[in-house]
Amino acid sequence: MKPLLIIEDDLGLQNQLKWCFEDYKVEIVGDRESGLAALKKIKSPVVTLDLGLPPDPANASEGLRALREILAIAPETKVIVVTGNEDRANALEAISMGAYDFYQKPIDSDVLKVIIDRAYQLHEIEVENRALLSQQANSPLKGVIANSPEMMSLCKIVEKIAPTDVTTLVLGESGTGKEVIARAIHDLSDRANKSFVAINCASIPDNLLESELFGFEKGAFTGAAKRTLGKIEMASGGTLFLDEIGDMPVALQAKLLRFLQERVIERIGGREEIPVDVRIVCATHQNLDQMIQEGGFREDLFYRVSEIAINIPALRERMGDAVLLAWSFLAKFRSVKSNVKGFTSDALLAIESYSWPGNVRELENRIRRATILAENNLITAQELQLVESLDDTNVSFGLREVRERAEVNAVLRALSHAEGNISRAAEFLEVSRPTLYDLMNKYDLK
Repeated sequence: MKPLLIIEDDLGLQNQLKWCFEDYKVEIVGDRESGLAALKKIKSPVVTLDLGLPPDPANASEGLRALREILAIAPETKVIVVTGNEDRANALEAISMGAYDFYQKPIDSDVLKVIIDRAYQLHEIEVENRALLSQQANSPLKGVIANSPEMMSLCKIVEKIAPTDVTTLVLGESGTGKEVIARAIHDLSDRANKSFVAINCASIPDNLLESELFGFEKGAFTGAAKRTLGKIEMASGGTLFLDEIGDMPVALQAKLLRFLQERVIERIGGREEIPVDVRIVCATHQNLDQMIQEGGFREDLFYRVSEIAINIPALRERMGDAVLLAWSFLAKFRSVKSNVKGFTSDALLAIESYSWPGNVRELENRIRRATILAENNLITAQELQLVESLDDTNVSFGLREVRERAEVNAVLRALSHAEGNISRAAEFLEVSRPTLYDLMNKYDLK
């Protein structure tokens, strides 16, 4: 049960309040010193405090002193001060000192319980937010919420290349967060105080993309009423992010290649060569090697934009990150429905086991939807629409089961790569043939 500390010197009210809060483990004391001792012992996140305490119950000095000392030793505590009908001024002073709320006597236990419940909910939200902020603060990159080895390795690469001006290609499936990585590269570079300009090559019609990138002079075409700068010029001094560069028309790829080689542009309808100092970061979810073979992407442009290539792993390949991200998104969307506090165990299991074909974007959308539709304060697998994924997994935290599952997967993978050759599979596993035979017998993998 949740602890609740009540500091109240009136014996009648003590007896009344003791039985009013069935959901809490109530601790009642009658003076300031006992209240401070009890707070240190039970660490109650919520405290109700009568301002009129002995040895001077007719005034608020002892109660205000207690409030000051409570907040000094436990600043996150939600203190609800209880005052008499004629004591509004002291109640307002208590609020200015940091009290969460005040309630005037006579006591209505139902109303007071609502205030206490809300104080508890706010405290729990603040605790989770602090935990998430701490996790993000420990993350090597701004905006990246991850704890998997795959992402930690990627973050180290970003940290190394960010201070340089090397043209970078970010690869990854849709929804993996390619723009987040591009922004992180910009934020860690010497250009961080300049513009970060993003353009999605797939979202702009082919006949407009050139003018969006390079700009145009007045009268260059019908409707060109004035000179307009393109995205490349707008990003001068900063970073230009070309998202989905694989969707750029082949004819425009040649003009982009010239810019990357010469670092000068010509606006449409213009004759002047304009030098532009800008860093280029590109991204795509497409297989550019295959596009090159099929004639859909220029090989020379590929080598220009991929001086360094970064491959973002899919969410299903990032052990533990899905659950970590789910908590982060819940904190982000909880303002829509403040009573949602977390996930049921089946929801967390479903999040962990689902393959997430839409990656982080799909996870974010499911959490947003579930937060809105949640019936209770914990989101279920059904509300995440992930019930079916529970049928496909028996994930356990037991070390023996985890170890056995890992051994089975490793043996099957080695046998697959060795095309069934026991000697080669044993070499892959770095074990002897007898040991491999023992493992195959143990797990009935004959």
